[in-house]
Amino acid sequence: MPKTLSELRTGIDQVDRELLALLNRRAALANEVGELKRAEGSPVFRPEREAQVINGLQAANPGPLKADSIANIWREVMSACRALEAPQRVAYLGPAGTFSEQAAVQFFGSSIERVPCGSIDEVFRATAAGTAEYGVVPVENSTEGVVARSLDLFLGSPLHIVGETSLLVRHNLLRQSNSLQGIEVVLAHPQALAQCQGWLNNYLPDAERRAVSSNAEGARLATTNPAWAGIASDRAATEFGLHIAAHAIQDDAFNRTRFAVVCLPQTLAAPEASGKDCVSLIVSVPNRPGAVHDILVPLKQHGVSMTRFESRPARSGQWEYYFYIDLQGHPSQPHVAAALKDLQSLCAFYKVLGTYPLGE
Repeated sequence: MPKTLSELRTGIDQVDRELLALLNRRAALANEVGELKRAEGSPVFRPEREAQVINGLQAANPGPLKADSIANIWREVMSACRALEAPQRVAYLGPAGTFSEQAAVQFFGSSIERVPCGSIDEVFRATAAGTAEYGVVPVENSTEGVVARSLDLFLGSPLHIVGETSLLVRHNLLRQSNSLQGIEVVLAHPQALAQCQGWLNNYLPDAERRAVSSNAEGARLATTNPAWAGIASDRAATEFGLHIAAHAIQDDAFNRTRFAVVCLPQTLAAPEASGKDCVSLIVSVPNRPGAVHDILVPLKQHGVSMTRFESRPARSGQWEYYFYIDLQGHPSQPHVAAALKDLQSLCAFYKVLGTYPLGE
């Protein structure tokens, strides 16, 4: 006979109690691990270890839970267990309600100490100064390309990349009323304004577009004037008590932003190989014919795949450029190590930005 609703609920309650007991058992084991780490001086956070745990559980998952759900659940479990050892202080482009905050929570879980910053520069400064142990900065958008300020700051920063996460970005138009009538100013981060320019041209062609430090700051400012609207997340709408006057106004339905997780090397050394890794570099080459082609040759010879190649002006006044390169693999792999060695010998400038597990 089919079970009644009451019987099913009783079954769920029983499973919940079993899960609670198992979670506390896991937390107790995590505490023991934390004691060993403190005695050894080892870092609390190990992104490659957490990536391996999640990948292994996803591979073993028989369903009906989806793989993404497995990742989200276990990330929160590990975040809560980490917080018992020592909660991580994480800096991001604030205020509360930004996509950068969402990316930080997506990567670390919600059991963190949040350090909102007024600019990407401040995220780098706070992390380098030790105000935060980790920073989360946007580096690339699927619609608008690289976040130039982040790339420029990497050049002279002591921070290195230890992780990444990719966020599906949904931009909403937020204001005090649930209407498009009477909007005179639209406020958002320059990237968000660019990602929504088609919609704005069609629906608010006469509204001034005003760039601000973050989307959440645009939402906050929208609370001060009924003729102003911000472009931000639904989380920002809740945070600032605004109406969503228009949903998902980004021009690209699959708009994604990639974020890098950064820290000082003494906070966390380069993560060990996870099986799905990336090496990020900045290089420059002598100003001679064929120099850029030459730095690609070692990658082909050693079978290393390049997933990103961006250029930024060196600001020397000599039309020189730095090249930002992402490679698949880990330096512990012989073919990757050989390619990096040959590549470095060809460069006038060479800096490894980080080695880290690939994000989702």
